[in-house]
Amino acid sequence: MSRATRVLAALFAAALAAPSLAQPAVKNPPPPAPPPSAAPSGPVDLAYGAFQRGHYLTALAEAEKRAKENDPTAMTLLGLIYGGGLGVPRDDAKAADWYKRAADRGDRNAMFALAMLAFQGRNGPRDPDQGAKYLSEAAKLGHPAAEYDLGVLYLEGRQFPQDHKRAAELFRKAADAGNSEAQYALGTLYKEGRGVPKDMHEAMKLMGLASVAGNLDAMVEYAIAQFNGTGLPKNEAAAAQLFMRAARRGNPVAQDRLSRILMAGRGLRANPAQAIKWHIIAKAGGASDADLDVFQSKQPEAVRAAAEKDAKKWLSTARPQS
Repeated sequence: MSRATRVLAALFAAALAAPSLAQPAVKNPPPPAPPPSAAPSGPVDLAYGAFQRGHYLTALAEAEKRAKENDPTAMTLLGLIYGGGLGVPRDDAKAADWYKRAADRGDRNAMFALAMLAFQGRNGPRDPDQGAKYLSEAAKLGHPAAEYDLGVLYLEGRQFPQDHKRAAELFRKAADAGNSEAQYALGTLYKEGRGVPKDMHEAMKLMGLASVAGNLDAMVEYAIAQFNGTGLPKNEAAAAQLFMRAARRGNPVAQDRLSRILMAGRGLRANPAQAIKWHIIAKAGGASDADLDVFQSKQPEAVRAAAEKDAKKWLSTARPQS
């Protein structure tokens, strides 16, 4: 699935798991999909349960039944199935049609999906203006991903005049709903003092929340601040562990920082072979470091050979996560 499809599927799953009427704005991150036995009963939930189990044709049939009764959630599910080519050939025109029907009935997930189709040009020429319009409509209804994406448009001055304050407001709404990308973005604005007062404590609070949620960029930012004691208590050992996690997920900056930690023995015990290994891996990802080049050159042949072997193995087998 594309990023847009994954985001929509997660948010759609949360919507289906909740009552179909009077759904409040999300206050926490969308929960993981419950197992089939935990799914609530009802016609729509039959489609939801089948979708979550990967029984897409069953989900299609059940959703079509509900769509005939003008159920917008079922219509959005049909759009998701056709747009993702899940159990059926991908058909962006059908997906857009179902999303449009659901959006006309007030479904914010469908509005967000239409925005993604417009930005990607998957049902005709790319139309960023139309995409921004649908993002605005979905954001008004409290759609966290739409609030974040709309904030990015204001931040970058695309489709709207650049407005850091408006971007921060949208990021705040999405961040409060548990969107880790928005938490990271808002934390960055607090760090830089754009659209909000400069506040390193608030920046690191938000970075910490995003880091716990697994946002890779936030993990690196938080670890750097934690290692240096900037905006939060200094803790080199905790920072080293966070760098390790981010390095294993393929972040070159974290790999470089981890290499330096292993070279100096700060936060972790010094380990020349591991320091060189992560330096080689970081360089392969574009993070050069002259100091580590010198360190590597001064190590015994056996240490360099072991590190190069481990790095080569990691680079050939690793599947970094985004």
